[in-house]
Amino acid sequence: MNVILVSNSLAKTRSMTLSGRHIAFLVVLLFGLILGAAFTLQYALVRFGPEGLSDEMRAFLSKVQSAEQQKQQSYLHSSLDAMAVRVGQMQAQMQRLDALGARLAKLTGMKPEEFRFDQPPAQGGPLVTSPAQEISVKSLDIQLSRLIHAVNDRSDKLLALQTMLLQNELNRKLLPSIPPIIEGFYSSNFGWRLDPFTGENAMHEGVDYMVPIGTPIRASAGGVVAYSDQHPQYGNMIEIDHGNDIVTRYAHASRLLVKVGQVVRRGEKIAEVGNTGRSTGNHLHFEVRYKGTAQNPVRFLEKAAS
Repeated sequence: MNVILVSNSLAKTRSMTLSGRHIAFLVVLLFGLILGAAFTLQYALVRFGPEGLSDEMRAFLSKVQSAEQQKQQSYLHSSLDAMAVRVGQMQAQMQRLDALGARLAKLTGMKPEEFRFDQPPAQGGPLVTSPAQEISVKSLDIQLSRLIHAVNDRSDKLLALQTMLLQNELNRKLLPSIPPIIEGFYSSNFGWRLDPFTGENAMHEGVDYMVPIGTPIRASAGGVVAYSDQHPQYGNMIEIDHGNDIVTRYAHASRLLVKVGQVVRRGEKIAEVGNTGRSTGNHLHFEVRYKGTAQNPVRFLEKAAS
């Protein structure tokens, strides 16, 4: 649209080109001015001259106010319903966090009475008030959104922590951590010694428990039985694979109670003490090997006890 301006004060005419965007802006501006003027007139009539209004005008204004109130009430109810749903979600999340916190407390060895997740924390202190501030629905909704986000974030981090604790607990159970003999003593330690058969200096790759024949032999850690048979040197021997290249051996047994491929738990009875193979008397020869190399079993047992 082209607009031509003509004036006595101008030496020549001027023209302006109005695009569709300019026209739309002018229409919106005109509509806003009319609406503002109408509301201003309505307020002035109601505020300063209500006695001059006709019955029809009073009924119209009352209808407009009633419609506006209903609209505000509807918006308020919908906002409250939305916030109620969010509060319900937060309550469900808090129940999950309570259960997760209880499991974490149990994994860390914390006493239940020291940290109760099913009870609110004790609080107190002097009363210090602040000027009352009006909380709008919008600000409350923003605070709820932030709180839900924080609760979800804490939940994810606690779940990650639980996974790490469970993994550490699993690794600990898969390490040789308990003695294979409940009551007994070392008759021969790990290291160099005089061989009881040849009298020569030889490496003893385990520890010997001198106990009566038939004494139960228990798995020092959980794992899978990799060997359970007669061995020319070890006699009746069991070998358990605990993963991570760690293997334990139990030699010179009188009876073998587990088979190859069987899964055993830590502390489970797997054999009985005997005097088979290259042995001078009834005892248990216990070895721990890492990547095929013999390790001192006492170090594993001491580390588990500390």
